[in-house]
Amino acid sequence: MRKGFTRKPKPDTPATLAKNYITSSGLQRLKDEHQFLLTRERPAVVEVVAWAASNGDRSENADYQYGKRRLRQIDGRIRFLLKRIEAAEVVDPEAPRAGQAAMRAFFGATVRYADAAGTERVVSIVGTDEIDLNRNHISWVSPLGRALMKSAAGDSVVLQAPGGPEYLTVLEVCYQRIPVEPFREPPGSEASSKRLPRRS
Repeated sequence: MRKGFTRKPKPDTPATLAKNYITSSGLQRLKDEHQFLLTRERPAVVEVVAWAASNGDRSENADYQYGKRRLRQIDGRIRFLLKRIEAAEVVDPEAPRAGQAAMRAFFGATVRYADAAGTERVVSIVGTDEIDLNRNHISWVSPLGRALMKSAAGDSVVLQAPGGPEYLTVLEVCYQRIPVEPFREPPGSEASSKRLPRRS
């Protein structure tokens, strides 16, 4: 094989120093997924790869090739989750706030606002790892999150939308518990098909 066709894997880039603002339940979800991949899914895939390798010719062995690719995906996700967990800065939305911080929208706020047509919506401002549009959880770095940031009830803010600027009126800002969907084992995972015992 010519040298032009071989390549060395790129080393992992060091974790960024940027803080990963997140709620405690959002951080727990990341930790649960990391634990699942490390202790259940990866060992199950390793077992499949070992079995496939024992069958002989690996170049035409689909189980082996798929398993190796899946291991690379799992390892990449494990590294990503570890970096996000290490950079996590937990913010409690229910923690008491004093003065302006209690009345203005910051990370962890639940905001009720109305658009120019008078349609009201309620969103909770959460971390980038906790976005859940079905629950109206938006990221603090999203266009809407940035538009609402530091606003208080009665303020008018401008959302820079793809179709042009939209004018929103903030009706209420409050801080309350934000329910985050817990991590659930994905259907069809190798660990669930192997029925491996859960490790504590």
